Amino acid sequence: MKKNQDTADLLYHIAELLELKGESTFKVRAYNKAARAVETLDTDIQEIYAAQDLESIPGVGLAIAQKIGEYLKTGNLEYYDELCKNIPAGLSEMLKIPGLGPKTVQLMYSRAGITDIDALEQAARSRRLRRLPGFGETKEKNIIKAIERYRQRSGRITFGKAHYLMDEIFQYLDRYVKTGTIVPAGSLRRGRDTVGDIDLLAVHDSPGQLISAFVGMPIVGQVLGKGKTKATIVTRDAVQVDMRILEARSYGTSLQYFTGSKDHNVKLRRIALKQGLSLSEYALEDVESGQKIYCETEEEVYQHLGLPYIPPELREDTGEIEAALNGTLPHLITLQDIRGDLHVHSDWSDGSDSLETLATAAGQRGYGYIAITDHSRSLGIAGGLGVNRLQEQIHEIQRLNEQLDNVTLLSGTEVDIKADGTIDLPDTVLARCDVVVAAVHSAHQQDERTMTKRIIRAMENPNIDILAHPTGRLIGERDPYQVNMTAVLEAAERTGTAMEINAQPSRLDLIDVYVQKAKELGVRIAIGTDAHASNGLDLMQFGVMVARRGWLEKGDVVNAQEADTLPFRS
Repeated sequence: MKKNQDTADLLYHIAELLELKGESTFKVRAYNKAARAVETLDTDIQEIYAAQDLESIPGVGLAIAQKIGEYLKTGNLEYYDELCKNIPAGLSEMLKIPGLGPKTVQLMYSRAGITDIDALEQAARSRRLRRLPGFGETKEKNIIKAIERYRQRSGRITFGKAHYLMDEIFQYLDRYVKTGTIVPAGSLRRGRDTVGDIDLLAVHDSPGQLISAFVGMPIVGQVLGKGKTKATIVTRDAVQVDMRILEARSYGTSLQYFTGSKDHNVKLRRIALKQGLSLSEYALEDVESGQKIYCETEEEVYQHLGLPYIPPELREDTGEIEAALNGTLPHLITLQDIRGDLHVHSDWSDGSDSLETLATAAGQRGYGYIAITDHSRSLGIAGGLGVNRLQEQIHEIQRLNEQLDNVTLLSGTEVDIKADGTIDLPDTVLARCDVVVAAVHSAHQQDERTMTKRIIRAMENPNIDILAHPTGRLIGERDPYQVNMTAVLEAAERTGTAMEINAQPSRLDLIDVYVQKAKELGVRIAIGTDAHASNGLDLMQFGVMVARRGWLEKGDVVNAQEADTLPFRS
């Protein structure tokens, strides 16, 4: 539902502009909350508007509803246009520079007249930034480095963007063409956190019909090539997508060929040659006789080579072929193994849905529990809960649990780790929670030693159960903070703290390399969606994908256990 996302993007940008303008935290939070609610709607917002029911959307009051209505009716919003006139467009792009928040950007604009990244870089290199309040030589140098990294970023897109684009393509083709089989390949199917071009493979009775539908999609900005069995388009957002129509008899070899990393495929070809076979995207071929062996499934390809099936997420040449040869491939965790979600936000802080709605959504997904982990008081922009408010929520959760049949709400909090490693809420109230998730939300620019010490100190608090989004990265927007993750993982093993895989597509944090390291050290992993609406529970699939890339099995994941066996419940 493209209009939903367009409307949400508009509201997010208004919140951003208001923050740059210095408006109240409450007002900024209201637009962000409304944007998140619109973004996660199951229904087309144009239908809600037609029914004159925009105020039924959680977090959308009369004033915001009127603005949404104006935008949906006219395609424009006067309020937004006025904000844009008064705030230079370059300020928004400056926010994409890691380490620069709205207050800092607003300060540089008001005090130094800096209106875009070029002007910012010039001011930093000419040593003028250090004259501003709160700046210095170190911060100035860090800004130069951050700008350089920002400019050097490749044309790859985030996994989340690629996944949703793939879904949009599939929905369109399902509507207009009987598609048969279409699947993604390449780094998208392997679950890499960033993706270059998107490769789609299909088997179809009428290739020409499918190709015509593909190049005729509304999202197409340019058709780079169109043949009988292959087409390449570039979307209006500048993403290249290739579609290949395959013969059914070669589907297995082609899917394997276009999915595996280069190094994985090279090793497979070597194994094939040792057996007198040549492996290509079309077939296995006996080198001496020239006889072709066609494989309709990937399983057949690996079977012919004397190997068990290797899941796509492992095909990176990180030891998976050796494990397959010696019979030690892991039995990877699946989405069906997940019994609950350990990181969920409600409308008590910056979420958009009630506790009851979240409980119902959890039950619909077959979960036995979800942990309500609203923000703590330090995160004012997210409406964080102080001691009294959290205690009220704990009582409300206890009351609801008496009424719920198949789902248990776990009381919890996403508590802030302060700059010195202390925790944002007292131990007395944390001890009353079923689950305590701790996270860094500020002072990301600390040096490695300070940040590592800070996080480990927090983990040594016996009330902390899970370290959320452990490196703080936002893919393509904010680099991980400097931290010795090996030391953190060793501390997690010592303190019994679980490490989170945050399933938000913009985070996918902890990354697979450290997930595998955690497994080696015996550190428990918790997968949390960080959902801010009931639809957000569906993001669990992305967290499971990262877990699979990190070689995790069911027994390695905390929330693959039932509620009464969770290791941190009292």
